[in-house]
Amino acid sequence: QVHLVESGGGLVQAGGSLRLSCAASGYPFNSAPMGWFRQAPGKEREFVAAFSWSGLSTYYGDSVKGRFTISRDNAKNTVYLQMNSLKPEDTGVYYCARRANGDNVYSLNSYDYWGQGTQVTVSS
Repeated sequence: QVHLVESGGGLVQAGGSLRLSCAASGYPFNSAPMGWFRQAPGKEREFVAAFSWSGLSTYYGDSVKGRFTISRDNAKNTVYLQMNSLKPEDTGVYYCARRANGDNVYSLNSYDYWGQGTQVTVSS
């Protein structure tokens, strides 16, 4: 069974940085790309970053471009999200997810497994 576990969330002041990790297990890590989403209280889950199906390209949501970086370590079956210059608007629960199908990397429906999420709180 597929299992995704996020970690690295916490409380940080605006302008600070956090690095989130997502440890994957239960499937060949290289067989499907990973993505990151986030959800603020009372808001829809939002696309943050993802790898292309080939794993050779990356995509970012407009609100995080230039500040966040997605990366992976295949040897550790882990995908990372480096978050810099954090803003209070970045506050929310961050989820990693496995890409399943479709051509729309931004759609929640393109992902079939999700982690439990890790809370990121950015204070002003």
